[in-house]
Amino acid sequence: MTLKPKSIRPFIGSKAYNISREFYKDLGFEEFVISHNMSAFKTGEFAFYLQDYYAKDSIDNTMVFLEVDNVQHHLQHLKQSGIIEKYENVRCSEIVYNDWGNEFFLHDPAGILWHFGEFNTEVK
Repeated sequence: MTLKPKSIRPFIGSKAYNISREFYKDLGFEEFVISHNMSAFKTGEFAFYLQDYYAKDSIDNTMVFLEVDNVQHHLQHLKQSGIIEKYENVRCSEIVYNDWGNEFFLHDPAGILWHFGEFNTEVK
């Protein structure tokens, strides 16, 4: 069977649903409310579902990799936006330089770990 996907949309949880909704809107995602306890967040071709559901083990083991064109630009924009200080428990790393490319890490208000990364062209 040959897959011909149009998108992939992970489901992620939240500890305080409305706070997470505001966080992702501040991060630059557009929200599409699906029901009272679920929304889709989209930017460009990328989307995910945010649920009003918290399971500590699940949250602690959820990571999302978001490929970007320019890691330095995204980190600078994120720091200047004030979003890191605005939300409790949000943490952001500096850029980590790897053989395959560069990335920085952002924890959302619930603890979801986001990797913002840029691949080296020869690795991609």
